[in-house]
Amino acid sequence: MGRIVVISTGGTIASRWQGSGFAADADGREVMATAPLPEDITVEVVDLFSVNSPRLTTAHQLTLLRTVHEVLADPGVDGIVVTHGTDTLEESAFLVDLHHHDPRTVVFTGAQRPMGTADGDGPGNLYDALLTAASTRGLGVLITFAGRVHAARGTVKTQAVALDAFADPSKELLGKIGFGKVTMLRSPQRPEPLPLPAMPQVPPRVDVVMHHADGDPVLLNAALAAGARGLVLVGTGAGNATPEIVDAVKDAVARGVLVALTTRVAAGPVTEIYTHGGAVDLVAAGAVPTGTLRAPQARIAVLSALLASEEAADRVRVLRRSVDSAGPALVTV
Repeated sequence: MGRIVVISTGGTIASRWQGSGFAADADGREVMATAPLPEDITVEVVDLFSVNSPRLTTAHQLTLLRTVHEVLADPGVDGIVVTHGTDTLEESAFLVDLHHHDPRTVVFTGAQRPMGTADGDGPGNLYDALLTAASTRGLGVLITFAGRVHAARGTVKTQAVALDAFADPSKELLGKIGFGKVTMLRSPQRPEPLPLPAMPQVPPRVDVVMHHADGDPVLLNAALAAGARGLVLVGTGAGNATPEIVDAVKDAVARGVLVALTTRVAAGPVTEIYTHGGAVDLVAAGAVPTGTLRAPQARIAVLSALLASEEAADRVRVLRRSVDSAGPALVTV
């Protein structure tokens, strides 16, 4: 079926007991040795790094992005599988998807249980990822886990320890895997991909601030003081906060900071319904609504926009384009 390159980055799928807990320890060849290969697939391994995914930095993720592009420069490669820790998998997968312009599939997978455990899910997930990478085209970047196929865009980790760890709470299932076959149930919506960004010496800082009852602009302003060039405001409900936070957002935008607006609610789009500090006012202040993208992926969209241009207006345009397929909504009465 094809030649697949597996890029190993660590995570639970590569984890072993360290005396007090598990941590990424195995290299990609050791991970591959745990999994059966689908028929007629050959595998090559790239050991990029081996870390627990909460420790990943923007530099790690941009290195992964460039490595994917370098691997796909070989026309003999039929697809890519990235083994990755589940904690930040949704972020890395979305970054690669935003910049993925090749019809060949890139599939992210991992595990909820460490390698070598009797009930480990890593080998099965890796088998499914290899099968998906070899048998699909034109779908962008995918996530396969527990026999299910998800689009990178919009998919989040919904279970802390259960094996069926990922879902897009706002959309129907993309596909499923069983009996050696991948069945796609719909096609993912994707905007035009962004060009591959340059590797900055110091990546721009992008922070996430969540609103809550009794919330004020203190943390938002602290992020700005720390040098944030981008912010993701996680509003309540359909994307709401307070008049004081609206003023802080307006000031940040005036200083050239790129601000995105998402919600802490699990499903549904950011929607301009309420004033008095709600999404109506936040968008008017310059925040860009991210539709159904939640905070981790909204942060990646902001990061990608910052890397795409030095001009504030261009950054806003790129951010709007990057979140467009996420479905921002406006309610009129």
